Amino acid sequence: MTVDDRPTLSAPDDDPWLWLEEIEGTQALDFVTRQNELTLTAFGGKAYEHDRDLLAAIYDRPDNIPYVSRRGGDLHNLWKDAANPRGLWRRTTLAEFRKASPAWEIMLDIDKLAASEGEDWLLSGIASTPGSSRAILSLSRGGSDAVTLREFDLVTKNFVADGFTLPEAKGGVDWLDDDTLLLSSAHGEDMATSSGYARTVRLWRRGQPVDQAEVIAETIADHMVIYGSIDDTGPAPRVWIVDQIDFFNHAIWLRDAAGNTTKLDLPTGIWMQAHGDWFAIKLRKDWMAGGRTYATDTVLGISLSAFLSGSRDFAVLFEPTPRRALQGLFWAAGKLVLSILDELRPRFEICTPSAAGWSRATLPGLPQIGVVDVWTLDRHPSESNGDLLANVQDPLTPPSLLLIERRVASPTVLKQAPKTFTADGLVVTQHEAISIDGERIPYVQTGPAGESGDAPIYMSAYGGFGHSVKPYYNASLGKLWLERGGTIVQANLRGGGEFGTRWHDAGRLAGKKLSHDDFAAVAADLVRRGVTQPRRIAAQGGSNGGILITNMLVRYPERFGALFCTIPLVDMRRYTKLLAGASWIAEYGDPDKPEDWEWLQTYSAYHNVKAGQPYPPILIATTRRDDRVHPGHARKMAAKLQAMGYEAWFYEPEAGGHGYGKDNKERAGFEVLGYRFLKERIGWRDGD
Repeated sequence: MTVDDRPTLSAPDDDPWLWLEEIEGTQALDFVTRQNELTLTAFGGKAYEHDRDLLAAIYDRPDNIPYVSRRGGDLHNLWKDAANPRGLWRRTTLAEFRKASPAWEIMLDIDKLAASEGEDWLLSGIASTPGSSRAILSLSRGGSDAVTLREFDLVTKNFVADGFTLPEAKGGVDWLDDDTLLLSSAHGEDMATSSGYARTVRLWRRGQPVDQAEVIAETIADHMVIYGSIDDTGPAPRVWIVDQIDFFNHAIWLRDAAGNTTKLDLPTGIWMQAHGDWFAIKLRKDWMAGGRTYATDTVLGISLSAFLSGSRDFAVLFEPTPRRALQGLFWAAGKLVLSILDELRPRFEICTPSAAGWSRATLPGLPQIGVVDVWTLDRHPSESNGDLLANVQDPLTPPSLLLIERRVASPTVLKQAPKTFTADGLVVTQHEAISIDGERIPYVQTGPAGESGDAPIYMSAYGGFGHSVKPYYNASLGKLWLERGGTIVQANLRGGGEFGTRWHDAGRLAGKKLSHDDFAAVAADLVRRGVTQPRRIAAQGGSNGGILITNMLVRYPERFGALFCTIPLVDMRRYTKLLAGASWIAEYGDPDKPEDWEWLQTYSAYHNVKAGQPYPPILIATTRRDDRVHPGHARKMAAKLQAMGYEAWFYEPEAGGHGYGKDNKERAGFEVLGYRFLKERIGWRDGD
């Protein structure tokens, strides 16, 4: 018997499993149905149902934190629980929100809406404008990125009968005035880029057919997306237009109230935030301006009017060090807030501009360990009075939602999340592994104190797109892994943003393989330290982390006992041809260019899998409504592994989008299925 191991590196498009890319194809859905039945039969049952219901009950707890944003004088929240699995859009006041049990006004019951219209609706976005009684709601089918837009009356709490509506497409809107929308949507003929996102920015006036809306900006099909946003923080409304060339580079245009458009003379690889007559940028590369060279990751500030008049007299607001990096920046009532990781510890600084220069201060009253996230309370910058929200937690301490009021010295606790698992005897420790090239790779370990030599380990990481992984409180892992005696490990791989651009770039393009080496090094370090053995290490990764997990399968199989690969990219030869794949070329490379394929083929596990290898068991899971990462990646990898005789399981629920389910019970079921599989395959009997 011969093993059909196509596609091969020499003929990467000769693929016998190509039919599995037909998302709704009859043969493909038959495959999915059979695979789901096999997987649920093997890992479902009473133990699965018990843990799923246990976890869903945690997600549905009435004392979970209702996260809010302020629009006008009200706090808005989207709430899901067992009685409202799709969610309630509701609002209250800040005074009421401070109470233990606030009274809420229901704006929209999404479950009732879905039932009445026979649609799989979820609410994914709300576009409103200060002082207006109208909003545009983005309704998603089953969690997909593509949305249907519909105008909603905030007073009557009903959809507007003859209001703005737009069929399903990727993109959204902002309000220019009560009768005009700024539309950045892929809807319409030739309106989508090759990545599937908006190719134009249009002015869509009330009562006007959308195909007659005025195009005020457009990009070429090979760019990722173009979009516009309204800025009403200045003396007159203005529009920022961003032509996103790729994931990390974009050109920025300013359109004034008279319709005049000016391109800003800035490098393309920046983060930029503007407010009133000031703006700040974070550089992705070294940049020379005004006779001075500014280093990568430096943050600069300047008056917008002065800049447009030719001044390049920037103020330096932040300078990085090798392990101190900016994580984000935003404005609140004329003050610029900088979020920083310093040796992975959270820091927040405030920079305030004036004609006399920029003043600097540290945001007081926040812990300098664990995880701290800070953002503005107000949805619209023009309404901000400077109030901020902060979320504080660590792997063993549930989140606290804090209010940082302007001119109030100390934050106040608004809400405290419940403890969802017993943390007695557990400790959080930080360690570093040495990767294949000598780089130090940080990781956080949470579990029982001491080294047993046989600990059941749950490892996870991401390592891509400059995204920083932080050790959050995880209710599901806490309840179903830590509380039952296991240990969890979270690694900070290159490709992330924990230490800035140099850390990201080291794990990008050809360096992506190093990111995978980093993860394998952490697994080896756990064994070296006497924590566990390879057969007891279970690892999970999703999306970009799916590339990671499939590379652990084919490159480092001896270091793991079982693998859980979710909503993954796998086929790096065809990824740019599938859904939003072309938008990630800046992270991975272009497989149609021979020089890029030279490195892409080294971590395209779909092409590197071979018969007769000691691969550990793997469960590959996706969702049919994921319109970001094509479900064909997961389907094809599972089918190919099975055809080669490997233990490869597959699971694909119908809904969920680029996530684990459209409601709390679906999400819990997806997660628990993975946990049950991993536990069984690493030989861990956790008491059930």
